[in-house]
Amino acid sequence: MSTRAHHAFWPARLPHAITPPATALPDNLLVNARRYPDRPALRFLGHAITYAELAGQVARLAAWLAQRGVRRGDRLLVGLQNCPQLVIAHYAIHSANAVIVPVNPMNKAAELQHLIGDSGARLAITSADLAAEWQAAGMPASSLLVTRLVEVLPAGRVDGETLRDLPAGWADWLQADVALPDGATPWAEALACTAPPPATDVSAADLALLAYTSGTTGNPKGCMHRHRSLQHNVFAGQLWANLCQEDVVLGVVPMFHITGMVVVMHGTLASGACLVLMPRWQRDYAARLIAQHRITRWTNIPTMVIDLLASPQVDSFDLSSLVYIGGGGAAMPQPIAERLRQRWGLRYAEGYGLTETAAPSHSNPHDAPKQQCLGVPYVSCDARVVDPATLRELPVGEAGEIIVHGPMVFDGYWRQPEATAEAFVEFDGRRFFRTGDIGYVDADGYFFMTDRLKRMINASGFKVWPAEVENLMHGHPGVAEACVVAAPDDYRGETVKAFVVKRAGHEALTDDALRDWCRGHMAAYKVPVRIEFADTLPKSGSGKIMWRVLQERGQR
Repeated sequence: MSTRAHHAFWPARLPHAITPPATALPDNLLVNARRYPDRPALRFLGHAITYAELAGQVARLAAWLAQRGVRRGDRLLVGLQNCPQLVIAHYAIHSANAVIVPVNPMNKAAELQHLIGDSGARLAITSADLAAEWQAAGMPASSLLVTRLVEVLPAGRVDGETLRDLPAGWADWLQADVALPDGATPWAEALACTAPPPATDVSAADLALLAYTSGTTGNPKGCMHRHRSLQHNVFAGQLWANLCQEDVVLGVVPMFHITGMVVVMHGTLASGACLVLMPRWQRDYAARLIAQHRITRWTNIPTMVIDLLASPQVDSFDLSSLVYIGGGGAAMPQPIAERLRQRWGLRYAEGYGLTETAAPSHSNPHDAPKQQCLGVPYVSCDARVVDPATLRELPVGEAGEIIVHGPMVFDGYWRQPEATAEAFVEFDGRRFFRTGDIGYVDADGYFFMTDRLKRMINASGFKVWPAEVENLMHGHPGVAEACVVAAPDDYRGETVKAFVVKRAGHEALTDDALRDWCRGHMAAYKVPVRIEFADTLPKSGSGKIMWRVLQERGQR
């Protein structure tokens, strides 16, 4: 039987379940463009974009996409840092009845190549500094829509006052005059489209998102979310957080990631609130934006808070406007949570979710959070702890696999029926998603994680899948064998360690040289921080590398 113990700690006047809207994501923006046309929807590098302006730009880009032949169900890739262009692209693609494929802008050509081929995407939207990587991945320039991050600003450059506030090096990065590839479409040209926008007729039942998440087989898999699963967590999040149009939200969690996309971007704009965008994390700049814009809500990963509190300027930071701070992706260390509470009276609220669950499936009630805790099953969510072998539900305090059922759960993996079948289990007559995470539930109905069935490495909230990194490392001519495991790290929680056997003739290969090669072939957070060379790797009788043995060695 599903536990109801957590209902004793449930937010007051909040329903336990909601009906997702029958409308699609673009409707949320259009409604608020009519309700609050002159309110700022976005703030970016000192410039505000109102809801009416944002809706207008979305309509023009949707019209350009339709002119380019984009039709219902087409997949389009978006690889950008947090910026207004990313927001515009998401809503325009949905308005053109097409499907978003979000891409981490740190991805390299080998990673992009798989996303392009597997999704069958016909167009990519990216920034000028990343365009070369897309071309190296095989995406023709004629299929690229390319922007420079600062071109949304009135003068196409950061104004003097804002420039003085930017972190060191940001001005050069943001304002670098990188040439666009020949044949690519400039952002300004697309936004100048005067054709009428297409009729948006997608509903809650239409496919909205292919969000790629890696697995133990190495290649990332596309999680299929319809508008309804995303809309559920958008509207549930508003209720859970008491979010309204008067709020100001800091958007620094990457919006290519499911949490940044659903909770921060869509959640903020569906409520009519203001989203203050940071293209990259930098602690002093974040504190400055919180004070300057009187930011009320900040969803983050714990390493951001750890870094913020480590600043020499921390005693001068004004965080008094914050009414909510929380996040997930990694456990918040108890001493850091206590510092937040003592210094600013803020109680950090941790949550838990996966790409497959449209971000939160669990969250800590804001007024009754527990530390080092995933929280309680979210609005409309039923979660259980079962024996991973027998699927027998386990009693309070006993660790097993966390399984999840609810309207936020994805449909399955794109064109992978076998992987989809393996990801779900029939339980109590309903379809539950197997998270692969091991945890337990306490007597109050709060969930805690203890381990992972899968090999995933959680580095500062970024998910690293060893098989994918191993596959990429095998592209180095000097690598005969590689096994990637998690290693403890004081800052990141976990970091990436690789055990490597050198190929004959490459005895001179050093860890620094191999790490440099990795930086050119994979996203920075996947690059092994530690590399240990070995003559051989332990293998089972069937010849499989015994990664658990190396995992134990990597913990030392």
